[in-house]
Amino acid sequence: MKYLLRYVLCVLSMTLIFTACIDDSFTDSPSDQPRFSVDTLDMGVVFTEQMTTTYRFTVSNPASKSLSISHIGLSGDGAEYFRLNVDGFSGREFSNVEIRGKDSIFVFVEATLPPSQADLPIEINAYIDFTTNGVSQSVVLSAFGQDVIRLRGQIIETDTNFDSARPYQVFDSLIVAPGATLTLAEGTRLLFHDGAYMAIDGRLVTRGTPDNPVTLAGDRTGNVVSNISFDLMSRQWQGIIFSSGSTGNDLSNTVIKNTVYGVTVDGTDAAPGETSLAMLNCRLRNSGNAVLTAIHADIDAAGCEFAEGGGGLVFLQGGSHSFNHCTFANYYLFSAISGPAIAFSHIDVESDDLSDKPYLRAVIDNSIIYGLSAELSHDDLTGTDVYLRNCLLKSKGSDDDNFIGCIWSEDPLYYTVRSEYLFDYRIRQDSPAIGAADPELTSQRAATDGYGLQRGAQPDLGAYVYLPAE
Repeated sequence: MKYLLRYVLCVLSMTLIFTACIDDSFTDSPSDQPRFSVDTLDMGVVFTEQMTTTYRFTVSNPASKSLSISHIGLSGDGAEYFRLNVDGFSGREFSNVEIRGKDSIFVFVEATLPPSQADLPIEINAYIDFTTNGVSQSVVLSAFGQDVIRLRGQIIETDTNFDSARPYQVFDSLIVAPGATLTLAEGTRLLFHDGAYMAIDGRLVTRGTPDNPVTLAGDRTGNVVSNISFDLMSRQWQGIIFSSGSTGNDLSNTVIKNTVYGVTVDGTDAAPGETSLAMLNCRLRNSGNAVLTAIHADIDAAGCEFAEGGGGLVFLQGGSHSFNHCTFANYYLFSAISGPAIAFSHIDVESDDLSDKPYLRAVIDNSIIYGLSAELSHDDLTGTDVYLRNCLLKSKGSDDDNFIGCIWSEDPLYYTVRSEYLFDYRIRQDSPAIGAADPELTSQRAATDGYGLQRGAQPDLGAYVYLPAE
């Protein structure tokens, strides 16, 4: 008890000493002014009629004495669309806000912008005015309001075209019924809200171009924290399901990202030889699980990037597949990677799923398979109908009847820097993938990459043509 009493007295003494060092008096000098962590709070492009995420900045007091900010308030033409929370209190006007010496407070900002009836984003600005010791300062609030077309539980029952005039924001689901075709023009953006998904019972066609791709992504904008953009975040929406009766789907220059389950293709009811899904210069990335799952479906992929999957990248169960000039790269950020870049199932009698379907056949040509995960689910493909020809792999190995003309244990030298949140799977100077492809194996579909560059007479491995960096 004696020692406890001494400890309490010691703590009280330290507290009194520390408190005595704090100057609680206020400065009234006009030269003593608060400092702001930003001059302009840039909220980027936000959807109209929908509350934004919360943005914040700090207001600090560099003086040793306390500051009293006599007035904080919103002004400007767009002031009515913004809301504030200052040091824990919500409102639009604040008086006598105190900041102790060498301390700081947070200011939080939200907005709900009005519709503009325009296709392009409209800039809306306002100001947060601070008056301290007779001196006024302002922080600019900047946001671009984007009108969107909102779809809730939408079912496409007849042939329909979506254009690029405004983004489509999808809530709940977007379903293409049997017999109907949904065509997405170049530049079309489908932005999916949390939990939403797309189901294709009919047919999906996208007409993206290298300069104006089609995008299917989550609807979150801005940054999660600091410099980590929502653009990098998986699990924002469920993904795309191509049902067993859906064939003839054709995607060109299309980006599909931010999903839970990626793209799932069920080809169990497809007629033999019918292509379930053809993809040209597409990018499937940032999925909580695999970015592509094919169940007894036929996939034809040329010039495609498969990247960032928490459960691996591509899962193939049965079916007949062609991957030509593709890049398989897994540097997933948000958890340990639980599967290989490419997983094979129903490949032989040992993995027979009793479906009475033909065993898997896959040909992977002029491609790169390199990342943090294992490349393949099977180290030995002897006796299977799976072939990798002129591919670059991370593993040490040697060619045989199934691995033909491969480059083993070489770094393709991506531009990717994971620690800086840069995920760019083009190849750098001195990459062993430069000029290493077999032109005889380059399909006509893969003649041009996703940036519109011709592969030429001596093509490079992977999805992208090497271009010297500026």
